Amino acid sequence: MDSISFEKYQGAGNDFIIIDNRAGHFPKDEAGLIARMCQRRFGIGADGLILIEHAPQAHFKMIYFNADGYEGSLCGNGARCAVAFAHKHGICPQSVVFEAYDGMHEAEVLSNEIKLKMQDVTEVNAMSPEACFLDTGSPHYVQWVKELAAFPVLQEGRRIRYADPFGPKGTNVNFIEHKSPGTIAIRTYERGVEDETYACGTGATAAALAAALRGMPSPVKVEALGGTLTVYFRMLSPGHFTDIYLQGPAVFVFRGEYPLY
Repeated sequence: MDSISFEKYQGAGNDFIIIDNRAGHFPKDEAGLIARMCQRRFGIGADGLILIEHAPQAHFKMIYFNADGYEGSLCGNGARCAVAFAHKHGICPQSVVFEAYDGMHEAEVLSNEIKLKMQDVTEVNAMSPEACFLDTGSPHYVQWVKELAAFPVLQEGRRIRYADPFGPKGTNVNFIEHKSPGTIAIRTYERGVEDETYACGTGATAAALAAALRGMPSPVKVEALGGTLTVYFRMLSPGHFTDIYLQGPAVFVFRGEYPLY
């Protein structure tokens, strides 16, 4: 096989290469190839690459690779785009069960959006009066700031991403600001991409739960650079959340062929 077929999707500006790998043809152990495909100047350009594979107890399995070519943890917007891709190609119905890095997920294909059920969050660690750390399928540091538009996201995100408390794998870093009742703004530095991205689904979820701890009720609108996501949840107690859903757009961009060698 000299080339591989792919489709490009974006969810609130978070963009992904998606490949139907149910036949197992894609060489997923070649990190260099994946990184080249995600490279924006010499490749297709994407925040990550997603493989759709068979799953014995679900409609499909999603395997997510960061733009550096290595397998990552859950990507919320990527998962929503994977569902849109799978539904478009008849791999799943409107009500979906699929397998991801952190286990089984349910999702619903709506008219213009995908609504994804996230795993429960049972612990939120306070890092300072203005910051907390939690895992929403991927680890996220969330910090409240003022004047978010002018905040040095790249510089501060890179510094915090590698900070000692988060271990050798580091963390994703989110800076958030209250905008209006029920709405926050967010900017995210993503590990694996090693840059600011236009949106991050697990980051938006983490930010909404951080806002809930300050009294913001469900649902929370999260305004990212690339669009708005909505997060629903039920808080059982401070730091313990269930029935968490991430909803937003998942848009087909284009399809193509990429040379493997």
